[in-house]
Amino acid sequence: MILSPFIAEFIGTTLLLLLGAGIVANVNLKQTIAHGQTPWVLITSAWGFAVFVAVFVSAQSSGAHLNPAVTVGLAIAGKFSWSLVPAYFLAQLLGAMLGSWITYIVYIDHYRATDDEAAVKSTFCTGPAIRNFKNNFFSEAVGTFMLVFGALFIASPNITIEGSEVSNFGLGALDALPVGILVWVIGMSLGGTTGYAINPARDFGPRLVYQLLPRKNKNADWAYSWIPIVGPFTGAAAAGLLYSIL
Repeated sequence: MILSPFIAEFIGTTLLLLLGAGIVANVNLKQTIAHGQTPWVLITSAWGFAVFVAVFVSAQSSGAHLNPAVTVGLAIAGKFSWSLVPAYFLAQLLGAMLGSWITYIVYIDHYRATDDEAAVKSTFCTGPAIRNFKNNFFSEAVGTFMLVFGALFIASPNITIEGSEVSNFGLGALDALPVGILVWVIGMSLGGTTGYAINPARDFGPRLVYQLLPRKNKNADWAYSWIPIVGPFTGAAAAGLLYSIL
């Protein structure tokens, strides 16, 4: 089934956040089945599989960017049309918010049972293990560079949008399994400093949802929130530029 690119990106990013945020909720919230299990292996593995599912669903229709940084990196590399960038951004942000909100509803009893607000916030957005904005920024930039650079070298070209074949590389061009493995290894190897947002929509959208929750002690940490936005965009831009030069 061929969907419009906007709908495909929206659905794909919703699935990405539902399954990705879901594993963090399952590990970190009280009284869940997986609470207290080995979190990093579960979290990085499940995020990789979440990418696999989301890419598999949306690749045919949109290229499965699912990430504003990926969209920008591909556009800079000349592999995606700049005219489509704003629509992709909006679809990705709204999808991330919806996926995060559905996760909250699924686990609402466990959110109510959890007093540790840091654990609650971790199910929505990322934060640094050691708060050092310069190094946190660098970590997010490097992780996203690896995502976009890897995608550009593995991807196959061109999908059809609105009846015309376009140079529209995306994560879907890698096929679902390779891109899931790519995100998995980035999380396992580079994610320990900031929780590897490597996706502005994945962090900013759920952070907005968290801000709107009726919780007394919530702290969305907006002072840090620019790191998982600007860092990924910077890394993706560098990857696109280097690919163009090479």
